[in-house]
Amino acid sequence: MCVMKKVRKELASAVNTPEVRATARRYYREIKDLPKERILLLCDELLEEDKWEERTVAFQWAHRLKKRYGAEDMGRFERWMDDHVKGWGACDDLCTHALGELVYQYPELVPKVEAWTSSDNMWKRRGAAVVMVYCVHRGEYLDSVFSIADALLRDEEDLVLKGYGWMLKVASCKYPEAVYDYVLENKTGMPRLALRYAVEKMPEDMRKNAMKRD
Repeated sequence: MCVMKKVRKELASAVNTPEVRATARRYYREIKDLPKERILLLCDELLEEDKWEERTVAFQWAHRLKKRYGAEDMGRFERWMDDHVKGWGACDDLCTHALGELVYQYPELVPKVEAWTSSDNMWKRRGAAVVMVYCVHRGEYLDSVFSIADALLRDEEDLVLKGYGWMLKVASCKYPEAVYDYVLENKTGMPRLALRYAVEKMPEDMRKNAMKRD
């Protein structure tokens, strides 16, 4: 039985995400020595089924290829964002794993991600922030964090507001003063939903002052 048939047979009886991820890990061992492009084509095949279980496996397999990434993989991952990400779970799974790792490895791709902030696709707008959650946790991307937050500051979608609030929260763990100053400068235009996320990890005095209404 080919690996795809075995994966799909197991996924048919999976009842939760940990079981799906365990299946992905188990069968990746059977394909890990294939050429990168062949593995990514298998991911494409899984994604075409439009089932959350198969999407989860595809995104996990793609992340396991991280040591073989090239900047050219951005085209495929962006297509996945356009065609296969239709909710916050899928958005965050892709952006905090494969896409986040790719952009972290190739900082020259950051402008492409920043351009998503003007997309009509709300998941790409959220994704712009969530990719930076991954990157700023591992490196110095503060200018891009603030650029993305500026662009999304008054977004009309709550899940986009939560996304950039989360990004600012993660950035505040490394750069508390810089993020605090940013929040104070922008809080009159920042929806309270995003503001609460952004200041969640700050010291209590900073958090209380940032949340005070002027």
